[in-house]
Amino acid sequence: MIQVPFPPPQFRIKKKGEKQYIFDAIRKSWLLLTEEEWVRQNLVAYFTTVLHYPKQAIALEKEIFVNGLKKRFDILVYDAGHQPWMLVECKAPAVVLSEDVLQQALRYHLSVPVEYLVICNGVSTVAWKKAGSSLELSTAFPGWR
Repeated sequence: MIQVPFPPPQFRIKKKGEKQYIFDAIRKSWLLLTEEEWVRQNLVAYFTTVLHYPKQAIALEKEIFVNGLKKRFDILVYDAGHQPWMLVECKAPAVVLSEDVLQQALRYHLSVPVEYLVICNGVSTVAWKKAGSSLELSTAFPGWR
């Protein structure tokens, strides 16, 4: 398990009626502030402000095909050569990081092979590094390269 001390929030949030929206600095748009979006935005803030991953190396919620079905990954970080490097599946804090969540990330990994695979619900974060044909648990996020 990886400890992720999210940086102090510096998000732009607005309210429309009863709903709250958060400005996504990567996609440059306002998004409905769901619990899963809160996790995604905090993790991106951690990547960019604490780990110094470049914003331009991060893609959010892009469509991919998995076994012929359209799916959307949560976060994909590219390396300096613009190759997929880290795939992150985000869940709301109340969602347990179960085998089902890992299997979902692994299915996405089939379409977008990466060196690092991560699942996070804002409370817990688990990461694996590809080691040959297997995955090894990681205890920290790698520095960007």
